[in-house]
Amino acid sequence: MRPGDARFRFREYAIEPDREPDAEAIGFAGECAVCEERGPAGGSVEDGEGVIAWMLGHLRRHPEHLSYREIVTRPYRAVPGEWR
Repeated sequence: MRPGDARFRFREYAIEPDREPDAEAIGFAGECAVCEERGPAGGSVEDGEGVIAWMLGHLRRHPEHLSYREIVTRPYRAVPGEWR
């Protein structure tokens, strides 16, 4: 190779859920679709029920707010593949 010549290699990647031991936990939060107030974020698969509890509390304070969203935060990672 002569000075100034460049050689490039490309690499394929796949995106997949991060299941490594140090991966972030899957998080849940609830959001009112009427006023867009959002409950506390965090949690894991085991305590996703906290979202429902927040929604019910919000509904008690605002009985006319009948529509809600569940916001799920799921970690993903890029996995390197073959060089081309």
